[in-house]
Amino acid sequence: MVKTTSGLRWLAVLGLAVGNAMAVSPDHQEFEAALAAPFRGETGEARELRLFFAYPDAAEPSTVAWRVDVLGHRDSGVQRSWRGEERLYRQPIEIALGWDGADAQERALPRGFYRVRMRAVAGEPLALRAGGDTLEQRVDAALSAANDVIEQEWEVHIGAPPVVAMPEFVRLPIGTQGGRSTPIAGGLPYTVYLGNLHTQSNDSDGGGAIPGCTSSQGAQTGAFGPGDGFDYARNHGLDFSAATEHNHYFDGASGTNSSANPQVAHDRYQAGLAAALTRNATQPDFLALYGMEWGVISNGGHLNIFNSNALFGWEFNSSNQLIGDVFTPKSDYPGIYATMRARNLVGQFNHPATSGQFLVDGVALGYSADGDEVMVLSEIQNTSAFSSNTTETETSRSLYEGAFKKMLEAGFHVAPATNQDNHCANWGASWTNRTAVLIEESLPLNRENFLDALRARRVFATSDKASQLVFAGNGHLMGARFDNYGALQLDALFSNNAGRTVSQIEILEGVPGRNGTVSVLAATPTHSFTPSLGAHFYYVRLLQDDGKLLWSAPIWVNQLPGSDTTVPTVAASVVGTRGEIVLRANASDNAGVVNTRFLVDGIERGQDATAPYRLDFDSTMLSDGMHTLVVEASDAALNVGVSTPVDFMVDNAPLAELVFADGFE
Repeated sequence: MVKTTSGLRWLAVLGLAVGNAMAVSPDHQEFEAALAAPFRGETGEARELRLFFAYPDAAEPSTVAWRVDVLGHRDSGVQRSWRGEERLYRQPIEIALGWDGADAQERALPRGFYRVRMRAVAGEPLALRAGGDTLEQRVDAALSAANDVIEQEWEVHIGAPPVVAMPEFVRLPIGTQGGRSTPIAGGLPYTVYLGNLHTQSNDSDGGGAIPGCTSSQGAQTGAFGPGDGFDYARNHGLDFSAATEHNHYFDGASGTNSSANPQVAHDRYQAGLAAALTRNATQPDFLALYGMEWGVISNGGHLNIFNSNALFGWEFNSSNQLIGDVFTPKSDYPGIYATMRARNLVGQFNHPATSGQFLVDGVALGYSADGDEVMVLSEIQNTSAFSSNTTETETSRSLYEGAFKKMLEAGFHVAPATNQDNHCANWGASWTNRTAVLIEESLPLNRENFLDALRARRVFATSDKASQLVFAGNGHLMGARFDNYGALQLDALFSNNAGRTVSQIEILEGVPGRNGTVSVLAATPTHSFTPSLGAHFYYVRLLQDDGKLLWSAPIWVNQLPGSDTTVPTVAASVVGTRGEIVLRANASDNAGVVNTRFLVDGIERGQDATAPYRLDFDSTMLSDGMHTLVVEASDAALNVGVSTPVDFMVDNAPLAELVFADGFE
């Protein structure tokens, strides 16, 4: 959800007297603006563009100035424009714009990709009158003057979209309500778990009953609590769900409740933790997480903390008692990062704006070493926080890729997440988007393994829960950080089990700490090149033929000069004697292992390019008796390390039938 405050700032920019025209915005006041632009025409090339505006906590009416442009896919200019002004107060509004696929002169646009961009700002109604006499003048003046304009942009296509040929990919097993699906021979040794890492319940301003839920709920007035949210998400096929309650709502108010009892706030937070623990103990196929959404919108920014057993806060009651367990100063982002790091906590940037949020030394999205350690995710896409949709068809959605790019360029090691920020009782059901987390297939789904996967940034974000995206560089899986010599091979792998294809794929690159611009390196799923010396990051952005987007976590590469002469180290092991024998290798290298070869009695039986390295092998392919396994590990410079030989036994003889003394078999 895009969140901002703008009224007072806009008046000041336009040079108008502020006076008492508008009350100071409360901490949780938030303006939401979203755009829905169908990827394909609904009738021929005609389609309906829809705009969504909401300001649920605003104390006074406001006016929204908005502009929508159709642009060429790269930088070929504006092809069509619309402008408007809308009065916004209490009730959300929705606007439909018909577009027939033509330009401003009503000429049919040629086949290809285009971008539909919406820019919107909400402010004091009188301010618009200073912008000009015509609608166009007022809107353009408002958008030019404000420094907190919301911008949303979606790709669309005229004509049949192209089909990008993708490499073969053995689909990863997925977590399911009845237990994990069966791993497929030859696939990567990970299970994909799909879920939602941003929801609220009646512990803060969520849990609104459906029907009738159109905005955030009054503090602790919603119909349903965190346990209800966990059960709902599990029953709707999610593998995990996080209840992330606003930390400053545990006093029973969006502002400060001077009569609040700190013990009541403490007990309520602990009850939420207990609800998650209870479900995790009884439902091993589902992971419930309980934590907090820390921060405010005005002079702040929201971030999730997933694994804190203590409630953080900055509010005090009239007896000067802290309403929380740990004091964390409001809007002090270096401070909250340091507190999280000291407690080994894990966090996510929520619906980040490109300016005015997460300030460090006055810099928006400012880097800190503590923040880089603990902030493992950043939302890149969300559905509307106030959606009451329960059929996964919500059309009000927002992108935050601009902020995601700025964080990577600032130096943060964050992976992309796509969540639903549910305030209504439809936890995870408003749309098909999911955050996807990869856990080694031999490990159970629990909080420890899940958080370890987040810390490894082994994540992708998908608008389509039926799709998978895996990205690797020289055999290092997305999320990895490694030194590299010479050539770098980048590979993007995609799967969809409902027949969807890829219409566009981009490998993007940037430089951590440069604070510059992320650019497109390649428009192909594989790319081999030699990077310039120094630090780089790369990630994949993929567009399906239905317009749904996927993003991989980045890989971070430190390109070194010269050649690599270090030989990988590798050790081999074998599990089993009959049926499916597992051949394993533990390999490492200064610049990274790119492949392993498994040789039994000197004959290659298979390869694995991704750690943990293994080969599932049918014992009937070997004769009974002793055999020898050797594993070769290679790096990008073609250095090869060889393991010490490991002898193992194969026994394919049928098991003898057991005969019991009483005659039972």
